[in-house]
Amino acid sequence: MLVGVDGCRAGWLAITLDDDTWRADLFSTIGDLWNALHDASLILLDMPIGLPSEDTPIRECDYVARKLLSPFRQSSVFPPPTRAAIKAETYPQACAINQRLTGSRFTVQTWNIVPKIREIDTLLLESVAARSRIRESHPEVAFWVLAGGRPMWYPKRKKIGQAERLACLRARFAPTDAIFERIKIDFPRREVAPDDIIDALALVVMAAGEGPLLSIPVMPEFDERGLPMEMVYRQLVFRN
Repeated sequence: MLVGVDGCRAGWLAITLDDDTWRADLFSTIGDLWNALHDASLILLDMPIGLPSEDTPIRECDYVARKLLSPFRQSSVFPPPTRAAIKAETYPQACAINQRLTGSRFTVQTWNIVPKIREIDTLLLESVAARSRIRESHPEVAFWVLAGGRPMWYPKRKKIGQAERLACLRARFAPTDAIFERIKIDFPRREVAPDDIIDALALVVMAAGEGPLLSIPVMPEFDERGLPMEMVYRQLVFRN
């Protein structure tokens, strides 16, 4: 069983592939997701896992991924906050902590996903089993692979960008359109946006690829608590 996960307004969207069957589930917390899907062999998650610190203020995986996705989609890879910053109660406090430790503040858009970063960080620090199955990846890296080593041209929230990404998925995974349309019916847009579905689908399709699981960078760094600072991907994605 393979799973692709993307954060959404209602929590976490998980698309599961198990042999010839698929399903989509919406979980309010990452703990609920793990409790339901802990038997999965691989869960690819679009959320920072290993976090920067004073000793490692810049994650190499972010730097390398931004280079791969240049010149169009590099902005989709953002530097996550430090573990100390995600414990702050307010955005100004978090920025002050981050600036003291790394020399940089972070955007309010990043602050808006801090609760999700905190959720996954807490789970992985508490669960050895979760650490062995939940790996950080990135949908735009998945599409870079699907497109033969080039980034997407258009932003994912524009209809033209969604069509571009669905075409990439469709070429590798025949049920793409049926799954996309079914999930749009099952979950209201106020809970799950179309780009959330596309991102989760890209991750699970890549998880089901034929090639070995590779890492950006090739030799991942580890953060101060031992979590890998990496983005994983498969170089070869199956055709269906």
